[in-house]
Amino acid sequence: MAVFKFNQPITQPDPVIKVDINAANPLPIGANRFQLIVVDDDGNESEPTFVDVIVQAPTDPTAILDVVSSDQQQIKPIVPFGKPFILSGARSVDVDPGKIVEYRFTLIDRT
Repeated sequence: MAVFKFNQPITQPDPVIKVDINAANPLPIGANRFQLIVVDDDGNESEPTFVDVIVQAPTDPTAILDVVSSDQQQIKPIVPFGKPFILSGARSVDVDPGKIVEYRFTLIDRT
C-alpha cells in the first residue's frame, strides 16, 4: 500500500499499486487526478497518462462527466470516501525488445 502526497511520485518496479486511503488520510471529495509515467530498460520515459478517480460524497450527490463511445461504453472510476483502491499500469507497453522497468504514480494537485 502507498500513501500518496500531492505531486510526489511513488516509483516502483510493479505496475499495480494500492492507494492507502482511510478516514485519517482521505482524498478530497470529487475528482482526484493520478498520473503515470513509465520508464523502459534504456531509460526512456513515456508521455504521462492520467486517470481521474471520483471520491463520492457520503450524503450529497456527485456530478460525473464521462467520455463515451458511440455505443455509450464508459469506465466509471468511482470509489467510496475513505476507502482504499487499486491503480494499475499493467497495460503499459514498450516497443520490442524493450521492457518497462519503472512505474511512477503521482497524485496531481489541481489547485
